[in-house]
Amino acid sequence: MARVAVIGAGTMGHALALVFALGGHRVRLTDSNPDTLAKAQGLMETALATLVEGGEAPKDWTSGHLAQAVTRHESLEETVDGAELIVEAIIEVPEAKRVLYRRLDACAPADAIFASNTSQLDVFPLIPERRQARAMIAHWYTPPYLVDLVDMIPGPQCDPAAFEHVFGLLKAMGKQPLGLKKFVPGYVANRIQAAIGLEVQHLLDEGVASAPEIDAAIIHGLALRWPILGVCAKADFTGLALMQALARNKSYTPPEPRESSPVLDRLVAEGRTGVLAGAGYYDWPGDPARLFEARDRRLIALKQAMREIGTMAGLERSA
Repeated sequence: MARVAVIGAGTMGHALALVFALGGHRVRLTDSNPDTLAKAQGLMETALATLVEGGEAPKDWTSGHLAQAVTRHESLEETVDGAELIVEAIIEVPEAKRVLYRRLDACAPADAIFASNTSQLDVFPLIPERRQARAMIAHWYTPPYLVDLVDMIPGPQCDPAAFEHVFGLLKAMGKQPLGLKKFVPGYVANRIQAAIGLEVQHLLDEGVASAPEIDAAIIHGLALRWPILGVCAKADFTGLALMQALARNKSYTPPEPRESSPVLDRLVAEGRTGVLAGAGYYDWPGDPARLFEARDRRLIALKQAMREIGTMAGLERSA
């Protein structure tokens, strides 16, 4: 059982605290915003109840059990006292992270491991020199209590033993850490997602298809194969010679990256910013918390079905 400190209790932070608690670790959680920290308990309890009901968390895990496993603290110093692993999950602003790491350098245990959840930033230049040997990125996907992928990148001076320790810890929790050889913004999944997003915006802006039509193409076409085969294994089933011929035919030209999208700009200007606003590409009436719960229930059912079905592509790596 490790002593874990999670810095940042927002969208990812409170969920990561829940993940580590369910993994058998003692967690301390903090946030610079008292309101965010106060809301964290309720958010964790809602997610936990959904997991228990869906069979993805032990039935004896109650809100009282959670309150013992995850404690909330207003003081950064108190949060990291005795911590073996410090998970940084604050906003994606370089200067905010730099300031935080300076504070952590002054108060965190000398042997603590720093693991940043950053999704795009190269955080290593922001971390003090004497902490570099135990600094890494461990980037999770939302909701992390259901999505098992974790991108892991060691810092340029990171001790391999520290990296392997965290890698093994995540594997023992049932997660799927992906050890990358070097830092690239967005890692693997987010870079592929960004390319898809660019094409989606192009199709919308050019009036080729509507949002529901694009989603139907993904759900009933691509997504049916991806859980079983991924992309590279699917290419093997298609035949690499055919893939080579398609590439030579140049039948597809990717859209140029755009700084703005007319469709996206219009939706944002209208206040249609997504589920929390009640509308985005779709109308989302009702309580956002219930919508997230409905999403989680479906993810649980899909995850459990995939355990039964299995995949034909996988990653073999020992910690």
